[in-house]
Amino acid sequence: MTDTPTPQSGVAQDVPSAPRVPVSSFVSNLREYGLILALIAIMVFFQITTGTLFKPVNLSNLVQQNSFIIVMALGMLLVIVSGHIDLSVGSVAGFIGALAAMMMVIWPLGGFFTNPLVVAIICLVIGGVIGAAQGYWIAYHRIPSFIVTLAGMLVFRGMCQGLLGGGSSVGPLPDAFKQLSSGFLPDIIGPLTLVPPVVNAAGKTIVGSGVVLHMTTVVLGIIGVLAFAYSGFRARRTREQHGYEAEPFTLFVIKTLVVSVLALFLVYQFAVYRGFPIVLVVMGILVAIFFFITRHTTIGRRVYAMGGNIKAAQLSGIKTERLTLMVFINMGVLSALGGLIIAARLGQAVPAAGLGSELDVIAAVFIGGASAMGGVGQVISTVVGGFIMGVMNNGMSIMGVNVDWQQVVKGLVLLGAVVFDVYNKNKG
Repeated sequence: MTDTPTPQSGVAQDVPSAPRVPVSSFVSNLREYGLILALIAIMVFFQITTGTLFKPVNLSNLVQQNSFIIVMALGMLLVIVSGHIDLSVGSVAGFIGALAAMMMVIWPLGGFFTNPLVVAIICLVIGGVIGAAQGYWIAYHRIPSFIVTLAGMLVFRGMCQGLLGGGSSVGPLPDAFKQLSSGFLPDIIGPLTLVPPVVNAAGKTIVGSGVVLHMTTVVLGIIGVLAFAYSGFRARRTREQHGYEAEPFTLFVIKTLVVSVLALFLVYQFAVYRGFPIVLVVMGILVAIFFFITRHTTIGRRVYAMGGNIKAAQLSGIKTERLTLMVFINMGVLSALGGLIIAARLGQAVPAAGLGSELDVIAAVFIGGASAMGGVGQVISTVVGGFIMGVMNNGMSIMGVNVDWQQVVKGLVLLGAVVFDVYNKNKG
């Protein structure tokens, strides 16, 4: 008895099937966009419940109040990616703010050393020295970063309070210094009137009437959105040319459109008020720099390699001690900048400045998808994570939620982000 082969469909054999993107590809890309969708959902929720979140004045306040968190989160991202942690950032920020205030207001150092720009440069250098001092023990003596920076948190909080004489504040700070946090970008191009303002019978302009655009903000916003779309398209094309799996084109277009529309809406809201806050411009420049470093430089790739597998990194010739030291120097400088922004926003130095902010900074990085094991994390995701924390703080404050319950909510969000990260790793 002979075996008869099972007949096969000629269509199935002769006509190649259309290429399909695996379902897992869609799922993995949707996970990457989950942060953006979460941020949009949170913003819409607080807009519905408060009615004021998207008001231009509130958006400017939101940026000015939370910019220092995102600035320090950029440094914390590299620290966590490299496999370490820094608990001292809030105390270092408070100490640097107190030092800047003492130099400009109390100590008789002379005109040159009380200039806000000179003071800022000196404070940034001191921040780098602080980062180097902590990084030295971590890199070259193998003392766990948790212990070193916990000690730093206590030391610099005490030094901050000691500089300010216990419980007193020092101020007011010079107006030129306060511009770092409360100032706005000047309109170099000139305003554009869309709707003329309404003038009452007494000849006074009615507040809130008319629509006048801050055109410098509009132009910069459009350039930024176009740059975002172009960089995304270029990165996708590069992956395809090198044979790597790229996100589905439809999903890429939808993501780009959603982010661009949201960005242009926010640009418009800033433009009808007073334009971009200066601190937002500073933050944008830093984000661009760190995005370039992590994506397109050797040192960025080495930081990820060290965090992913330090033994393999050492065997491949990477000087992990020096790299760790550089990561903590960078963290110290950004902590100092965060301290300057806090002091500029308050207009004075206070003993409690930066207290507890290290938790918001670390939470922003983990909510942004960084791994507690090191080697994983992205700049843009960290920025989105920082804004999620900022929007929650702002929205719950407007709603009148008690501060204690705000901490509960933020803790649950952080726990959920870490659980989600662990679940994805175990599933992969």
